[in-house]
Amino acid sequence: MTELNGRRVLVTGAAGRIGLAAVAHLHAVGAKVTALTNVEDPELKADRVLLGDTRSEADVARALEGAEYVVHLAALPHPSAGSPYDVYSVNVVSTFNVLAQAGALGIDRAVIASSINATGVPFNPHEIRPAYFPWDEKAPSDVGDWYSLSKQSDENTARMAWRRWGIDVVAFRFPHVNSQDALQQMSDHVRSNPDSGMREAWSYLDTRDAAYAIELGLTAPLSGAHTFFVTASTTIAPYATEDLLDAYMPEVPRLRRFVDREVPIDLTAVRSVLGFQAQHELDLPTLPLEH
Repeated sequence: MTELNGRRVLVTGAAGRIGLAAVAHLHAVGAKVTALTNVEDPELKADRVLLGDTRSEADVARALEGAEYVVHLAALPHPSAGSPYDVYSVNVVSTFNVLAQAGALGIDRAVIASSINATGVPFNPHEIRPAYFPWDEKAPSDVGDWYSLSKQSDENTARMAWRRWGIDVVAFRFPHVNSQDALQQMSDHVRSNPDSGMREAWSYLDTRDAAYAIELGLTAPLSGAHTFFVTASTTIAPYATEDLLDAYMPEVPRLRRFVDREVPIDLTAVRSVLGFQAQHELDLPTLPLEH
């Protein structure tokens, strides 16, 4: 058990991929979980399940009753998940609504799902690259789609909520997050098509590690609004990272060299501030890259 034992945590988007794992994990460490979802799911391990819309002031107010912590995961998770208007407005209004109400109630801590897409790189219609490797939270962004813009806006909303109400907010820039089996299938695809993982720097995260990161985001001793890249320490590709970068992004400056399959994303912040280290990484060989 942790300091979340017996504490009430609201999880929005609770029936989503990360949501289900987060609810199960928080339940396992003793939290009392309120799950807010727009779809029913019998797998939800929550003691209080509410059907509702995170854009609704009334639904969110009801879900926040008794909550001491908030985990906001509800979103349309891809540019094609709806019209451009819907994807942007649903995501941005939901995040504002949840954080504004939580902050006004005096709730001390929230974790929200941002995305590696807040950088603008993965879904950009232009052939852009990160400014440098290892990619970090300070790198400039170049947004060319509405989903990525919504995630950038969510991070700004987190900073506003902290300044306005003093609620500490942790925003995680998640990469592709999935189950171990699905990640292994993705790795098999990347093995044959290494360039398919290029725009996310071949990063990934197991849903169980995403849930663990959320626990740390709720309990770490910090204040303010913080944004963290959070990924596995290795890539999803069975090739040496230096070989991948030489083959696919030789023009991008490297501030240091990478060992074996080390992910070319700087995880210093999430490790030093939250103490995060992924526990469920793919066991892959390091093969010669033929390009």
